[in-house]
Amino acid sequence: MSQPIKSIRNSITGHEFKFLRTAQDSGGEILEMEVTYPINSKRPPMHYHPSQREHFQVLSGEMTVLIDGRIRTLKPGDNLDVPPNQRHAMWNDGERPTVMRWTVTPALHTEQLFETLAALANTGQTNKDGTPNLLQASRTMLHFSKEFRLSKPPFIVQQLVFRLLSPIARLLGYRAVHAQG
Repeated sequence: MSQPIKSIRNSITGHEFKFLRTAQDSGGEILEMEVTYPINSKRPPMHYHPSQREHFQVLSGEMTVLIDGRIRTLKPGDNLDVPPNQRHAMWNDGERPTVMRWTVTPALHTEQLFETLAALANTGQTNKDGTPNLLQASRTMLHFSKEFRLSKPPFIVQQLVFRLLSPIARLLGYRAVHAQG
């Protein structure tokens, strides 16, 4: 008997995730999702994934991508492969929602990262853009540093700041991972 598809929604960013195949389903090999980006979604910070490859296929709508220093617009049927360590950002700059098939290999703990960010947003623990405060970010970014890294400041600076703040955040009750409720 197949399990129902798990879905989460980030109430601040408006992103909706349908997890089609998870790390648990694939022995850690792949995370496959269908993600809906709302109309005029906010441009995220440039980031990269140190050991993961991403593949995107636009199913409907359009996706704006900043990669290799240039902006591209992906349309339905377009595909994009992002290798490990490739800095990029993606957002919907269009007038209708965008739906994409998104795969991440290996899966690592990317599903839990999205769940954590959505749970923080859905419980009022982020700012109006969906970003947690610096103490929460220190816990979460350290925990998920194999899955996600900001392009700036340099990673060594991020690690230094987050490692200094994380013990304080832990003492104040901040947790690295939050489950979707």
